[in-house]
Amino acid sequence: NSQVPPPLIWVIERCLAKDPQQRYFSTRDLLRDLAAIRDRMSDLQSSWQETRPSNLPAPTTALVGRAKELAAVTQLILRPGVRLVTVTGPGGIGKSRLAIEVARELAAHFTLGVYFVPLAAVSEPGLIIPAIAQTLGIHETHGQSPLDALKQNLRNSMGSPALLLIDNFEHLVEGAPLLSELLASAPSLKVLVTSRAALRVSNEQEFPVPPLAFPDDNSAVSTENLAKFSAISLFVHRATAAKPDFELTDENGPVVAEICARLDGLPLAIELAAARVKLLSVSAMHTRLVSRLQLLTGGARDLPARQQTLRQTMDWSYDLLTEPEHKLFRRLSVFLGGCTLEQVEAVCDAKEELGIDILDGMASMVDKSLVRQTEQADGEPRFTMLETIREYASVKLCECGEEPLARRAHAAYCLVLAEEGAAEDKGTSQTAWLGRFEKEHDNFRAALDWLIETNNADWGLRLGMALFRFWEMREHLCEGRDRLGKLLKLQGASAPTKARVRGLLAAGVLAGAQGDFDVSDALFQESLAIARQLGDKQSVAVALNALAVNGRDRGDLAKAHALFEESLGVWRELRDSPAIARTLSNLANVAKLQGDFPYAGVLYQECLSIFRELGDQGGYAWALNHQGDVAREQGDPAAARSLYEQSLATFRQLGDDWGVSGSLADLGNLAKEQQDYRTAETQYRESLGIFRKLEHKRGIARLLEAFASSAAAQSESERSLRLAGAAAALRQSIGAPLVRAEQAKLEQSLEKARRAVPTATGRNAWLEGWVMPVEKTIEELLRATPEASQTAD
Repeated sequence: NSQVPPPLIWVIERCLAKDPQQRYFSTRDLLRDLAAIRDRMSDLQSSWQETRPSNLPAPTTALVGRAKELAAVTQLILRPGVRLVTVTGPGGIGKSRLAIEVARELAAHFTLGVYFVPLAAVSEPGLIIPAIAQTLGIHETHGQSPLDALKQNLRNSMGSPALLLIDNFEHLVEGAPLLSELLASAPSLKVLVTSRAALRVSNEQEFPVPPLAFPDDNSAVSTENLAKFSAISLFVHRATAAKPDFELTDENGPVVAEICARLDGLPLAIELAAARVKLLSVSAMHTRLVSRLQLLTGGARDLPARQQTLRQTMDWSYDLLTEPEHKLFRRLSVFLGGCTLEQVEAVCDAKEELGIDILDGMASMVDKSLVRQTEQADGEPRFTMLETIREYASVKLCECGEEPLARRAHAAYCLVLAEEGAAEDKGTSQTAWLGRFEKEHDNFRAALDWLIETNNADWGLRLGMALFRFWEMREHLCEGRDRLGKLLKLQGASAPTKARVRGLLAAGVLAGAQGDFDVSDALFQESLAIARQLGDKQSVAVALNALAVNGRDRGDLAKAHALFEESLGVWRELRDSPAIARTLSNLANVAKLQGDFPYAGVLYQECLSIFRELGDQGGYAWALNHQGDVAREQGDPAAARSLYEQSLATFRQLGDDWGVSGSLADLGNLAKEQQDYRTAETQYRESLGIFRKLEHKRGIARLLEAFASSAAAQSESERSLRLAGAAAALRQSIGAPLVRAEQAKLEQSLEKARRAVPTATGRNAWLEGWVMPVEKTIEELLRATPEASQTAD
């Protein structure tokens, strides 16, 4: 059907109209319109295929011997009416690997995306929904819980299907009803779970993963036919990886089959055994393994038989390690999300008493399949453990009494790493340290969990403060608030310390970023009171500045002005030139919003002088940029452009991507106001590309709003509203709404577009932008035509 479809909402309104003259005259007309809408949605879904979001981990090994199970689970997920599938089985049976491959196969069927949610590091059922929301990039806004935010976001998907793969659920089964609640609110959502036990909730479809196949009587099976059994195929595949010249022969085939039978066809147990062919012949391995399994048949009777087998196999692998390797293996369990050689050395051999070279030790762990190695972009190897192996190592760590010291060493290293990284929070190094922090995020979480668990509020607050800027810049706003809240509660209000002052300030900033100004104000006020009690003038000035920012963002400019003046007075008393310059800039910003442009100009001029005297080129560039804002507001576009271009040139020279993207956006806004839309959108594109590289979602939202305003000014009404819908969805997903003044300015710029199209058409365009994957929207905007990329004369 090549017909341009009517808006879906318009069709619904015609169906529900009270006036018969406004309804459809025939079923044929209704079906025609619905068919056109269906075809249009199909076209849209097809066009989104290439940018469909997915965070599935890349497989490190081939999936061997699971073709039948892969097909079965895939068909089960696709079956109409099946919403929740739980892949069950003991540790080491291959649940996660199978589920990831299923999700990869199904990606084309889920236009809203396929998402991997690992729960191994999640410590309590109440954190399940926040973990899912964070994976989807969704955070609650003011007065909204993570569950409500998640429900709303999925409801707004207009029926686009999504698949969640939730891994390692077994220790959180009490939270399973949350999944049922989530599924009830999102009809197009399907969930694939891996767990050692079924969730026991309504409408759950359980798929028990069977062991790999092995012959019952291998003596009568030829070598050629032995290789067809999935357990033996896996053994050969992994053995060949460890020893390239390994072959299945008439001599070793029956022994390999016996080993696989003794290991009950458990993939992880087979992999651990196969890794030994580098050091042991198959016959020697069989002798040692059988002896070990027979020795342990009387133990762990409370575990399922196959779970006993895996434990016994891991005991066998563990006992074959040297004593120094034992220590290293146990201590590696404190890392979540992997580690580098440097981290292993700092945490596992902090006192240099391990008795083994770290490089040799890690090579041994990799050779024995106890640890997996991946190469990073910078060439540095990173090591990870399968969760089942990590759990085993963790148990061994507890049994030998080493856990407190190992966890403390891990927390200490994380604290040093975070504080050193936070010290780099400036200029050109921002992107680098943010990337490092993202990579170590699970380790930081584990360290914070342990510090909270052991009531170590001092270290905890230090680590929280070091992570504060990372949480704020990468929009982990809810997580930061939650962690800081727990630490502040742990410390208690009776502890009037500088650490508490800083923690309250950080928590307040994160609350303010979510528009939760009442909570933010209360936190700032408590921080201010303690700072005054301690006679800490520097913290007093910071708290006053924070309260002023809140006042400005709430629209209370008189209060903001007074508080900035008070903060400035304290900084002048302390003779802190950088802080004086920053506060002058904040005060000038409020003066500009109040319409007092001459006063704003004087303040910015003083600010410039200080930064010039300090040799702070970044601060100087930002002050130039802000002066450009004043010139623009005063109706002097030539002066504004000159100031913006000077600022941009300085940021480019410094390699400061954040400054470059901000100045480009301001130059684009100036060009748009001059009705030079081609230049404006060229500059918006470059700015958007930089924010995308920085992974700064609020910056991306700002540029989507800029494009929407530009389209509205050019009478591209539906495009404008579609882009505004995409920006609104992105802001809602990260829980960072526009402040009141900016929201009013945006609404004013979109008014022309809203008036130009019927209400239903505008609403439909907005919703189309809301549900379109943001990456698809970005790709469309960055795909400029030659004419659009030229600068107008």
